[in-house]
Amino acid sequence: MFACIHLPGGAAKRLRECASAFAPEAELTAPNTILFDVSRLYLLYGGPDQIAQAVAKHAQALGLQANIAIAPNTETALIAVRNFPGVTVIPEDAADALSRLYIENLPLTAELWETLESWGIRTFHDLAGLPETGLAERFGSEGVYLHRLARGAVDRPLRVQIPEVTFEEQVDLEHPVSLLEPLLFILSRILNDQCEKLQSSGFSTNHLCLILSMENGTHHRRELRLPVPMRQPQAILKLLQLDLEAHPAAAAVTAVHLLLKPVQPRSVQNGMFLPATPAPDKLEVTLARIRALVGELNAGVPELLNTHRPQPFQLVARQPATNPRQLWDPPSGLQLAFRYFQPPLIAQVEVANGFPLRLIAHLASEVIRGSILTCAGPWRSSGDWWTENPWSREEWDVSLNDGALYRIYRDPTGWYIEGTYD
Repeated sequence: MFACIHLPGGAAKRLRECASAFAPEAELTAPNTILFDVSRLYLLYGGPDQIAQAVAKHAQALGLQANIAIAPNTETALIAVRNFPGVTVIPEDAADALSRLYIENLPLTAELWETLESWGIRTFHDLAGLPETGLAERFGSEGVYLHRLARGAVDRPLRVQIPEVTFEEQVDLEHPVSLLEPLLFILSRILNDQCEKLQSSGFSTNHLCLILSMENGTHHRRELRLPVPMRQPQAILKLLQLDLEAHPAAAAVTAVHLLLKPVQPRSVQNGMFLPATPAPDKLEVTLARIRALVGELNAGVPELLNTHRPQPFQLVARQPATNPRQLWDPPSGLQLAFRYFQPPLIAQVEVANGFPLRLIAHLASEVIRGSILTCAGPWRSSGDWWTENPWSREEWDVSLNDGALYRIYRDPTGWYIEGTYD
């Protein structure tokens, strides 16, 4: 059974307040009409008549002079509440209760109304008496739907409008804050509240936006994009701390605004025989610490670039998407591995007759020095001449007298060691 309240000239807020006393969910079909399910109220109030009186009594207590109807389905309740004043209770067989209503109360098009009028169809009773098969042949699914409306036989679920939940909060500070520790205390309270809302709503977040209003009238905006959805406030707070330490505000903070984007939580099915992996929140905090030490541009996941430029990759914060068609089986047998120096080592190369003879370079506390016994090259390449950042180089593979194999190259800026072969 469904109850419907119709308040001519009423406000949606007052109708929601009345319906919420009887059902947790309701459908606001119009600003002055609301529908809700009362089938669970039988044990509390009794039959449909008692439920209708309870709804009417509560509406009067709220000062609402409204029409109230209870019917076996939603569409019948809507039709009854808009056409019958006061309190109306429709029995299971709704055809007789609606039979005297005129067809103007149905959602008819002008063409369909003229056709029914020419047939002498005036009331619901007249329309319900027509054969459903004939209406389907003449008017299609629309005719069948109107025929069932006239008989009170359209049964559909409630169209519940779930209010949009926002996960953001702003705090205006009584006194400007210039130190990071008290600012983190405020962010901790905000994150605890918002992560609790995320969990109760069944969401996580992978994108945070922090806006700090500063004393000089400007704003300091920081965004964090997490590789996996998270809702652990301690881990998110630590990530914000590391980010603010690397990018501090230029002035004292007067207001804090934090916005969390809700996403579906991460679902992982762990295998019984697979080794345990670190928790995503702890792993992300560890990576953030590494980025704080070595710099954001020196830590990440390598992503290939669509270019012929040497070392055609860049470091990104998250795992790049992989096209399965681009994967291939690795070749069998022993392969020669190559280790890149990042950045390439500046070298001093002695050249005679166009061939390198000696090599000197510094790798941390170690010195790479030796005579070049054999060399292969040069392999010359260039590109991006149409851009502001062209490149050209010649490469050599060389072996030193100590047995080490290196790849060296020369570009317009000098000689470099690109890496070593294992």
